[in-house]
Amino acid sequence: MSFNNFTVPYPAEQPYTKRVAYFSMEFAIHQPLKIYSGGLGFLAGSHMRSAYELRQNLVGVGILWKYGYYDQERHQDQTLDVAWNEKQYSFLEDTGIRFQINVHDHPVWIKVYYLNPETFKTAPMFLLSTDVPENDYVSQTITHRLYDANVATKVAQFILLGVGGAKLMDIIGFNPELYHLNEAHGLSAAFYLYNKFKNLDDVRKRLVFTTHTPEEAGNEKHDIYLCHKMSYFCGLSVDEVRKLTGIYDDAFNHSLVALRFAKIANGVSALHGVVAREMWSKYPGVCPIISITNSQNYRYWADKQLYRFREAGDDYGIDDRKKYLKKRAFEIVADQTGKLFNPDVFTIVWARRFAGYKRAGMLTTDEKRFEKLLTNSKYPVQIIWAGKPYPVDHPAISEFNQLVHLSKKYKNVAVLIGYELALSKRLKQAADCWLNNPRVPREASGTSGMTAAMNGAVNFSTDDGWIPEFINHGHNGFVVPKGDYANMTVHEQDQYDLDKLYEILENEILPLYYDNYATWRLVMKNSMQDVRFQFESNRMAHEYYDQLYK
Repeated sequence: MSFNNFTVPYPAEQPYTKRVAYFSMEFAIHQPLKIYSGGLGFLAGSHMRSAYELRQNLVGVGILWKYGYYDQERHQDQTLDVAWNEKQYSFLEDTGIRFQINVHDHPVWIKVYYLNPETFKTAPMFLLSTDVPENDYVSQTITHRLYDANVATKVAQFILLGVGGAKLMDIIGFNPELYHLNEAHGLSAAFYLYNKFKNLDDVRKRLVFTTHTPEEAGNEKHDIYLCHKMSYFCGLSVDEVRKLTGIYDDAFNHSLVALRFAKIANGVSALHGVVAREMWSKYPGVCPIISITNSQNYRYWADKQLYRFREAGDDYGIDDRKKYLKKRAFEIVADQTGKLFNPDVFTIVWARRFAGYKRAGMLTTDEKRFEKLLTNSKYPVQIIWAGKPYPVDHPAISEFNQLVHLSKKYKNVAVLIGYELALSKRLKQAADCWLNNPRVPREASGTSGMTAAMNGAVNFSTDDGWIPEFINHGHNGFVVPKGDYANMTVHEQDQYDLDKLYEILENEILPLYYDNYATWRLVMKNSMQDVRFQFESNRMAHEYYDQLYK
């Protein structure tokens, strides 16, 4: 296949003819392609699938990570072990394209791989690698680990994605009308474009930006002199960069500059849009921030059989199917932990990236209530935890390990490893209740509950991210009513949420499931229906063209 004057290999549909290059550090496309860590990747993967389904004129630009994010394994005592295993991909096409960019004033070779749209039904994707013999070892390591803990390596990764991706678009002649940055990791593309067009207006009309981080501390900042030394600014001096970006201290804030260089940006839920506008309003020169709520791809995620029974009004079929899905997922639980879970028992699943604000072990912090919950013979429960902490986030790893130790006390508690796309889908099928309890308002969107609902799990969540747009309490899910969080300390907020979680679980959810299953099933069916179109990524991919790219 020739990559000269590249065009997407299918005719673009009328509303979607504008050429767009979508830059992301991670894409969760399919289980065999391990180039993702968490929600950002899951979102990007669903976006690429919908771009294909809607026949949009869009290409994905990412990085081929040699060791992925990491492989989650166990020590002898079942606690978390981090392993780095090389990945092999026979389904990626070597484009034959090789080119150089400068990193640290030093030419680095880039090799380009192509993911054909027909392989996993996605938009065409280009993945960059520096793991080639022409590079010295340090340059090869740029594409070894997603979100490398070494700061210089991380900045080099940002340069590879941004400058490398933008240069590739020139080499293949795709000539994007818009460059869409999914998070600010690829912002160096803007400096490449500035170098090319020599003025900021030409950059601005071509750049759009999606921000995913609802708090300032979470936005990447690096020393401006380090970025300069690493060739991040494509030859501009620090003084020129300051003049151009309005950054006058020494911390180069990637998100802030992205908001100043883009013509328009978006938050990833209605609530996040509000939070983001408020958060960035104190900075001059920031572009308008709209909201486009994250969504997930129905075709990839949903259990179609459940939906068929729902459409046919076959309640027996729904119950039978859900029980089968639970039973099948519980084989994984048994295989990993030696515990036999019962498909007739109410099953709570908490599974997502382990991060402090997501409060994985929240239910366990009240030991008496937790003990009572797990030993209740009238309303028995089973709980599964899974998720990958960042490999050097020691508090998160410690929380994971505490849950592992706690689970040894109970037959009905399991902690699983290997939380990636395949296990994610199985755990959503295993769940009666998908538990989500981030500290409000720190979850920008959080999309795992969408795909849970597509597999017959009922959401139970604090009122954050996409949840305010979705849950109608008792109708299609359950939600902790917002407290006066602004006037609470973190400890008070945690205590308030914990009390509410237990109240709703003990007094509403469990009695409904065991004493009035017909109504529980109705809640499940409402949830499946409400998530189907409103939180399906075709709606989202359409809105990107309609609102962000127009």
